[in-house]
Amino acid sequence: MNKIEKIAKISIYIIGFLLFLTVLYFGIDTNFRYLIMKNDSRPEITSLKENLKQLDCLTRNIYWEAATEPVEGKIAVAQVTMNRVNDGRFGNTVCSVVHQKTRVAQQVVCQFSWVCENKHKVQPIAPEHYKESEDIAKKVLFENFRLPSLDDALFYHADYVNPRWNKKRIVKIGRHIFYKERMK
Repeated sequence: MNKIEKIAKISIYIIGFLLFLTVLYFGIDTNFRYLIMKNDSRPEITSLKENLKQLDCLTRNIYWEAATEPVEGKIAVAQVTMNRVNDGRFGNTVCSVVHQKTRVAQQVVCQFSWVCENKHKVQPIAPEHYKESEDIAKKVLFENFRLPSLDDALFYHADYVNPRWNKKRIVKIGRHIFYKERMK
């Protein structure tokens, strides 16, 4: 075999290998995109302004509910918020879920205590905790980041209160205990 034949043979192998890599890349990319679309449960957000509004609501909820909690605790609070959006009974946007109020025996009850307590209007914000809350809100809202153990979590409370809920306990993270509804 002469030099030109060897070069041609090597060129054919290289071209074949590159074609194989191209097909493999597009196959993986297509499957990955399909899985993302199939599992995408994020709410539809149509504008930058609306995106920023929902991000602000989620960030503030994480901050006021779990500013000093571990990262997993912040993610868990965000995930409960998103689980409620996806459930639909609590509101259909992050902001409507966060600011949901109900009336019980002539009293207004907020789903997240900080909303009714108005402490967000009088207490200063700790910048480092707020930044971490915002970073987590971005991952949860825009990247669909979740803790698998909390897929069904719709409720939580601080460990120093006992609401006597008839709900199934899932896990305790930091100072919060997370629950799902009991199966009937």
